[in-house]
Amino acid sequence: MNYLEELFSVAGKTALVTGGATGIGRMVASALVNGGAKVLIASRKGEDCRAVAEALNQSGAPGQADGFAGDVGTPEGVGALVDAVRSRCDRLHVLVNNAGVSWGAPLETFPHSAWEKVMNVNVAGLFTLTRDLLPLLDAAATDDDPARVINLGSVMGTVPLADGAYSYSASKAAVHHLTRIFANEFAARRITVNAFAPGPFQSKMTAFATGTDDKADIVGKGVPLGRIGSPDDIAGATLYLCSRAGAYVSGAILPLDGGMSAHDTNRLFKDFQ
Repeated sequence: MNYLEELFSVAGKTALVTGGATGIGRMVASALVNGGAKVLIASRKGEDCRAVAEALNQSGAPGQADGFAGDVGTPEGVGALVDAVRSRCDRLHVLVNNAGVSWGAPLETFPHSAWEKVMNVNVAGLFTLTRDLLPLLDAAATDDDPARVINLGSVMGTVPLADGAYSYSASKAAVHHLTRIFANEFAARRITVNAFAPGPFQSKMTAFATGTDDKADIVGKGVPLGRIGSPDDIAGATLYLCSRAGAYVSGAILPLDGGMSAHDTNRLFKDFQ
């Protein structure tokens, strides 16, 4: 194994990726399998997870995948998912809390029920699943190679932007804050906790705006770097945080947004310079 392989390798690690059948979750799962990890892929649609796992296993990648149904939207669903993971491994090196839902509506008609659904999955489900998997994360954690938790936040949880997705944006801000809380509380357990804060990527959730190349190009024009994100952008960040290269990083909210969170639109005194 050469220096770069040793620094960024995830070979031999076991990971769980929730919501791993589509979008960013699938990008994460693919990166880990291609990096040599055993990846458990779970979402509400078990058949889709099994299909993705089979495709990854037939791709010639050095790792392997196992797909099955899992729902983090209810306490019962989280319990069943934890049992399914425990039946497949006795230690978990990586947990990627990617499962999420959104809801969009104008301010005047945004329903109260949209808050309960979105917060249950994006925040409460993330919290409960992470808590209940701590024994498996503890079993994998060492001083030199901590266990890793990656939460999926969003640029919409960083900047004051809703675009009608009020509960989604608020939930992602909560994910960012919970990530820092967990990073603080889990440090003594040798578990790092970080979050991705992606900008626009092609996914099922954003298909209305990025589902075709033409639409993606239009959205990309609103990004400072001039494009939407690619699978390699997710893969690089995933392998960094889950490998030896990222072993000393915890509590970070990593902006994978093409510069959106750093973009300044305020004028103030600029017109007088």
